[in-house]
Amino acid sequence: MSAKPMDPKHIIAARVARELHDGDVVNLGIGLPTLVPNHLPPDIRITLQSENGFLGLAPLEGDPVPGLVNAGGQPCGMQAGGVFFDSAMSFVLIRGGHVDVTVLGALQVDQQGNLANWMVPGKMVPGMGGAMDLVTGARHVIVAMEHCTKDGGAKILKQCNLPLTAKSRVNKIVTELAVFRIDPGHGGLVLEELQAGISLDQVRRCTEAEFRISPDCQL
Repeated sequence: MSAKPMDPKHIIAARVARELHDGDVVNLGIGLPTLVPNHLPPDIRITLQSENGFLGLAPLEGDPVPGLVNAGGQPCGMQAGGVFFDSAMSFVLIRGGHVDVTVLGALQVDQQGNLANWMVPGKMVPGMGGAMDLVTGARHVIVAMEHCTKDGGAKILKQCNLPLTAKSRVNKIVTELAVFRIDPGHGGLVLEELQAGISLDQVRRCTEAEFRISPDCQL
């Protein structure tokens, strides 16, 4: 009996986990990025920062603590030694460049590293959250998203057509099909890696953006 294929979201989260380094301060967006800590190698320890005011975010274990929630409003836990502070201090850390990596989802990314992830015109918008600050202040920005929309449309585009969250700030895109890096000074989008069992033709069919292939990419 063949093994059940891994869920696309976990494929993405597991690959993003390989981008993190021991000691990194990391901010995870809501949804898919919150799966990343489940896939960290045992020798990699990171500190999770949450824009609603703490360092040391951890998965929930046991009963929720009243009022202890992450930036998405979900009950969470804290690491031993974790600290709380107000939103002003939280955004000092973010805007001051003290977050090593932010991992967040996207509605669209384009070949120049522009990101659209906060609103669709005509639809209700709960608020932009901290994404604009995070992608500007973090040292490294990783977009973790499924490669296509629910109806099969491209999300990696030549040019975003939704309102931008930030311009030219994305460093890497990880999907269930491939891994790209953004290199604006040398041709824009670069295919670094195909996920297991995925062909170059599959990626080309699902990607509107133009890209070149890294010499290190195993085809």
